[in-house]
Order: sequence, then structure tokens, then C-alpha cells
Amino acid sequence: MSVTPSDRLFRTLAYTVLIIGSLLCLFPFLLVISASLTQNESIVKHGFHLIPKVFSLEGYRMVFRFPDQVLRAYKVTTITTVVGTLLGLFLITMTGYVLQRKDFKYRNAFSFYIYFTTLFGGGLVPWYILITKYLKLTDTYTVLIFPGLMTPFLIILMKNFIRSAIPDELFESSKIDGANDFKIYYRIVLPLSMPGIATVGLFLALAYWNDWFLSSLFINDQHMYQLQFYLYNVINTISFVTQMGAGTGVSLGGDIPTESTKMAMALVVTGPILLLYPFVQRYFVKGLTIGAVKG
Repeated sequence: MSVTPSDRLFRTLAYTVLIIGSLLCLFPFLLVISASLTQNESIVKHGFHLIPKVFSLEGYRMVFRFPDQVLRAYKVTTITTVVGTLLGLFLITMTGYVLQRKDFKYRNAFSFYIYFTTLFGGGLVPWYILITKYLKLTDTYTVLIFPGLMTPFLIILMKNFIRSAIPDELFESSKIDGANDFKIYYRIVLPLSMPGIATVGLFLALAYWNDWFLSSLFINDQHMYQLQFYLYNVINTISFVTQMGAGTGVSLGGDIPTESTKMAMALVVTGPILLLYPFVQRYFVKGLTIGAVKG
């Protein structure tokens, strides 16, 4: 099939728009990298630039001034991310598989109940009382993992993906061959649902990695701080010291590299999770599109 001039023009315009859009998305990240490698005084005087005017690693030195605390926060975040993602995938895939089965009598009632929780909730205060007073999960890994395991949106996404990607005839033939539900789930649903699993897993991993709210509510022990909350406290401390020094006219914290430290923290936090995306990229778009075909 020959390519017409109009097709060439459309492809040229499409690729041009795509390249420009990609560069616009990449620009802020490059700006953050450059700022994290720029001397703080240069940022204050001359602003942000794609190429550092005065190269400096003072922001990273400030972040890793107490390396034991940073590594400990990394450990807590890594454990909650890995354990929470694996457990969440197990529960969400099983729930999605059950809810799409037409022979499950109460699937519509359970689906409505799960969807209903996205519209209405009990509120922050009852939830806090439940976690702290009745379940007594304060200062535990459980309180950092348990609340994010069953996300209604991801359950609905997984249910729709399984229903769209795996025909009902395959389940029926497996039943005739003598396979029970657990064998169908393990041998058929999981291998054929890898795009959906990768998509849901990425969403879960991002949610756990970026979480700081649970630490702010339920964690009092500094050794249990997640990475995001630890760096959040560092930024607040730097801002407080800087503002106090500006208000009193006295330099309380010396030459604290506030701006470069913030940019370095942004890279320290986002760097590891960015490495995860290339491994699931080929599944990500397919998992979203197939899972969104039917409601």
C-alpha cells in the first residue's frame, strides 16, 4: 500500500507534536537535575538554568548529612513498597477474578459495595480511632501497608481487564478438564493478565513509595519514618531555620543550601521509582486500554 502525501504530512505533524510534548515533559526533570547540581547562591541570584552556572554538590551533602537516617528511611519505604505491592497484587487479582465470574451469585452486590466506597467514606477521625484505639497498629509496618492493599479503582480496573482479556469459554473448558478455581487462577488468570498486573503493580508501587500521610498520622518512632515523610521533615526544618534567621536578622543555620537541597531531595525520592517504569512500560498502555474497554 502506497503512502500518500497527506499521510506523510500527518505523520510528520504527529511526530513533531509528539517530540515537542516529550521535550516539554522532560524539561522540568532536567531543570531539577541541574538545580540539584548548582550552588545555592547561584540559584538565589540567577534563578534556575538547564546548565549549572556554578557546579556544586552541597545539596546532596545536606541530604546525606546523616546517612544512617536516610538509609533507614529508604529501608522502611522499600519494605512497605515491596510487601504492600505483592500483597496488594495478590488480593486485587483474586478479587477481580471472582467479581468477573458470571457464576458468582453476589458479584453485582460486592461490585456495588466496592464502588460505593469511592463515593462515601467514614471520615478521617473514625478511621484514626479505629487504627489507633481498636486495632492498635501505631508504630508498626502493618499500619503502613494495610490501608493501601485494596484500592477500589484498581479492583475495578483488574476486574474489567480479566473480563476483556480472558474469554469465558476458557474458564468453562478448564472446569470441564477438572481444574478448580485456584488452579484456574494460578494457571490461566495470572499468566494471561500480565499487562493488567503490571499496570496495577505500578500504581500500587507508586502509591506506597510516595506515601507520607500514614507516617504523619500513625508513626511516632523516628526509626519508622518513611522516606517521603523523613525528607518532608528535613525540608520543614530547613524552612523554619531560614525563616527564623530572616525574621531575627541572625543566621541561625549558617549557609544552608535551601533551594539546591530541595532539588536534591526530589531526585533522591523519585530516582529509584523511575527505574521501575522501563520494566513495565510495554505492559502499561495495554493494561490501561484493555481494562477500560468495558464498564
